[in-house]
Amino acid sequence: MHDDWRANLVESTDEVRTIARAAKRIAVLGIKTEKQSGQPAFYVAAALQRAGVEVVPVPVYYPDVTEILGVPVVRRVVDVPGPIDIVDVFRRSEDVPGHLDDLLAATPKCVWLQSGIRNDQVAEALARAGIRVVQDRCLMVEHRIAVGGG
Repeated sequence: MHDDWRANLVESTDEVRTIARAAKRIAVLGIKTEKQSGQPAFYVAAALQRAGVEVVPVPVYYPDVTEILGVPVVRRVVDVPGPIDIVDVFRRSEDVPGHLDDLLAATPKCVWLQSGIRNDQVAEALARAGIRVVQDRCLMVEHRIAVGGG
């Protein structure tokens, strides 16, 4: 058993920003709707979209919503068409394992758990599958710094 999977657990700020800067398509798991526009699970995605990133909304709730940020919603990450650079996760730490199979099946380049979200078991499973993992960081903040240089 190789320990090289640990290299997929991204801790270095430089690496985190490199991932953020390179991201062109981001699926936002647990995104909120315009009605919750004051919540990070909406405004982070909106800010990324304004910055030129393609955002694919993957809400967990809101079964009647068909569009968020002007983009059709997708109900599972694995159903997002085309490659995914980052799955930005807005779920409580304890709810993340429920999405593991979906995340593994989708094979994004990176799964990013937002500020305050950490699940080491899920992170290890993803890392062992060759998926890079960032935990407990805000993608909007890191992207802004990476792209804007400060």
